[in-house]
Amino acid sequence: MKYPRMRRQDLKPGEVLCSYCTARCCRYFALAIDPPATWEEFDNIRWYMMHGAVSVFVDGETWYLTVNGDCQHLLPDNRCGTYDSRPRICRTYTTDDCEYDDDGLYDQYFETPEQLWEYAHAVLPMKPRRKPGDPVSLPVLPVL
Repeated sequence: MKYPRMRRQDLKPGEVLCSYCTARCCRYFALAIDPPATWEEFDNIRWYMMHGAVSVFVDGETWYLTVNGDCQHLLPDNRCGTYDSRPRICRTYTTDDCEYDDDGLYDQYFETPEQLWEYAHAVLPMKPRRKPGDPVSLPVLPVL
């Protein structure tokens, strides 16, 4: 379904911006995460990204983990199939600052774990390499 391009300022009184949108807000969610500063922290984020449709972006000083996926109640016309009983986060969401006309540009955007790891190599001090014969240090797991 093709949606006509509408500018916010051209909406008529009572008209809803959602009528012109492709439901970008219902196709992913992003959670702020601590900015990684060590190899281990970058490796943890890389692990998150190995679990499917996950990406990471940086906007200003804030890092976000993005989980891509359509809401299970999103209808083919991009409307909510459970509007009357939708979660509170959806009920309180407004189009005042939504990303309808956002250009989607970020300071950093990582689509793959490899991109993130390459970035880690560029910004972190060189990771020490094991020499042949060095013991492998494994974490000690608690006995249950």
